[in-house]
Amino acid sequence: MKRREFIWLLGGVTAWPLVTQAQQGAMPVVGFLNTASPEPFADYVRAFRGGLSTMGYIEGRNVVIEYRWADGDSLRLKEMAADLVRRRVDVIAATGGSPAALEAKAATTTIPIVFQVGADPIKLGLVDSLNKPGGNVTGATMMASDLGSKRLELLRELVPHATSFVALINPATPTAESQLRDLKQAAYTLDLRVRVLNASAEADLEPAFSNIKDLRGDALLVGADPLFNGLSTKIAALTLRHQIPAIYQFRAFTAAGGLLSYGGSITDAYYQAGVYAARVLKGDSPADLPVQQSTKVELIVNLKTAKVLGVTVPLTLLGRADEIIE
Repeated sequence: MKRREFIWLLGGVTAWPLVTQAQQGAMPVVGFLNTASPEPFADYVRAFRGGLSTMGYIEGRNVVIEYRWADGDSLRLKEMAADLVRRRVDVIAATGGSPAALEAKAATTTIPIVFQVGADPIKLGLVDSLNKPGGNVTGATMMASDLGSKRLELLRELVPHATSFVALINPATPTAESQLRDLKQAAYTLDLRVRVLNASAEADLEPAFSNIKDLRGDALLVGADPLFNGLSTKIAALTLRHQIPAIYQFRAFTAAGGLLSYGGSITDAYYQAGVYAARVLKGDSPADLPVQQSTKVELIVNLKTAKVLGVTVPLTLLGRADEIIE
């Protein structure tokens, strides 16, 4: 297993004053709200259950998990969150990024919420501070959407003669604006041109990739987004079909045949969300559970894909890689 490097911000813990289903004689219920689909996120769900089991909660034995998957359609999250509130679950695990977390927070101010996001939860409006979240929301965050400029630098290093890059962005994601702002600033600094392709649904991907050559893009940067995370296999296949070097945010993309990924460990974030969901079930208050921040980022290179694309990976890049897929 990879080493977990989480910053634990110390704070007091008080009891969360709710009458749970466990107190009523039934097993407690965790509402699992996610933007993506279950199949590609199976490993992350296992990590979440692992966090629960570390604290003594085993699904089906002493805890029930009510799953709600939006299958990439973030517009469904609002009703799904409302349904979990109507069912009076004991805690909502809003995983799969900021869309699920924001919809869960909008749906209730009383049911505890544990999020897993890749952006700054303070800027998103999820918590008041990292050390003392306040309210009914806390969770785990990792470096994902804030690393776009670094990904562009790595992509430039991989294809040094490229001058025109394309960024695939989901305009519906809450961090789209900040991602674009950071990319434009990085492109200006590196004297590069970056053009944007939008995709807010799976059906948008094929047309978007077909437009890359029209934009004369030499390489592709896939933006941070829960929709894209759930379609990692398809997106990796499209980059191979269109023969374009690309960089992504998580290992799942390179494991599926993508060329390069750079980002935090999403598996660890899901595990920590499971631990926090269990702590809430045991009576801890989200207001006093400090947000956990992952400080580890992973650079992963797929040499098999590099050979297929005819890309020579610089030794300087290989030397910094945390993992090389051969």
